[in-house]
Amino acid sequence: MVDEIVIFWFRRDLRLEDNTGLYYALASGKQVLPIFIFDTTILSKLHSKEDARVGFIHDQISNIQERLHVAGGSVQVEHGEPVEVISKLIEDYPVASIYANRDYEPYGKSRDLLVSEVCKSKGVEFFTFKDQVIFEEGEILTDQGQPYKVFTPFKNRWLKQFQKLQLSGFESENLLSGLQKDIKHSIPTLEQIGFTKSQISIPEKEFPIKIIEDYDAKRNFPAINGTSRLGIHLRHGTISVRQAVAIGLAHSDTWLNELIWREFYTMIIAHFPQVVDRAFKPQYDRIPWKADEESFDAWCSGMTGYPIVDAGMRELVSTGHMHNRVRMITSSFLTKHLLIDWRWGEAFFARHLLDFELSSNNGGWQWASGTGTDAQPYFRVFNPASQTEKFDKNREYIKKWLPEVSTDKYPKPIIEHSFARNRAIQTYKEALG
Repeated sequence: MVDEIVIFWFRRDLRLEDNTGLYYALASGKQVLPIFIFDTTILSKLHSKEDARVGFIHDQISNIQERLHVAGGSVQVEHGEPVEVISKLIEDYPVASIYANRDYEPYGKSRDLLVSEVCKSKGVEFFTFKDQVIFEEGEILTDQGQPYKVFTPFKNRWLKQFQKLQLSGFESENLLSGLQKDIKHSIPTLEQIGFTKSQISIPEKEFPIKIIEDYDAKRNFPAINGTSRLGIHLRHGTISVRQAVAIGLAHSDTWLNELIWREFYTMIIAHFPQVVDRAFKPQYDRIPWKADEESFDAWCSGMTGYPIVDAGMRELVSTGHMHNRVRMITSSFLTKHLLIDWRWGEAFFARHLLDFELSSNNGGWQWASGTGTDAQPYFRVFNPASQTEKFDKNREYIKKWLPEVSTDKYPKPIIEHSFARNRAIQTYKEALG
């Protein structure tokens, strides 16, 4: 009789260290075959064949493969629809069970439901584990057992519950002797899955301790290297959230606060999946957004005539990154000054941000437009000029991304601030009754 194996399915957890699902798979007593699936459902929605995020994932899988080969194992990489891939793997191998770490976004949850049904029909167990958050859906609730809709009480409950938690990792990297041995799988090239290498560089995955220590003082100034740039690594799990939280506890309450915001938005999208397409506050769906494609194009290309806005958009398109403070300014400008639907901006950010995470991107855009949880009130409209004075007083950030800013080549403002502010307030007020 052929010995049964277990499959570990890498997804948003591209690391061998402190990986919950991998740990339990390797501790199962059966040989483990790690797999990764380049999901065609996701890839088909990307707008560029040079998407840097796909190249990043490919590089991480290649790094994992090298380390697994040293340990005598191998990761099997597939390209296709997950349900079809999993079905075929169950046919090809004597699979006892499949292990994976949980996903909380609507697509991931529906995909996993289908996979679990396929596994059940074939007599294979499907186990999932909490890994990308400290507390997941249903673990941080009000005294009435309801999900929180406001961040501060959520954070307070999170911190209170965290004090009772023994924060320890899973030493998955020490159990690699449990891998299925002597099989070496090849990884398809980027070109074989329909993509090419991007020229956009990826931030290091090392924790920049000095930056984290100075985060509270420097995080709002875009000309300063004052943010950790670890978003893409948290998004794809190349670093452990448990390690990130431990760093925050040791070095910066403000940086830790950002990690809790990330968990808050993950919880929101898990409990209220309708926010993907609609306003968290339903009455805000009554706002008559303007389908102004000309103004939207000016915003996308960094040609609005508002330097801090345009610098941010140029940085985004060029690097896949935009400073956090500038994200607030640019998103407020689109939704308040131009009265363009927040979903247009959200989709543009999703296309370009290296650290794109549906829950955080959605939460940030709904905050800026006033439609979401803990939202900026509709009657507060960021003034790009005063934001510049506060956070880029010497115009260093602006000059870096807009070398033509003081020349005739730079456009006049596409809309006047006071007019736009008053129009936004009046439009929201009328729509909301």
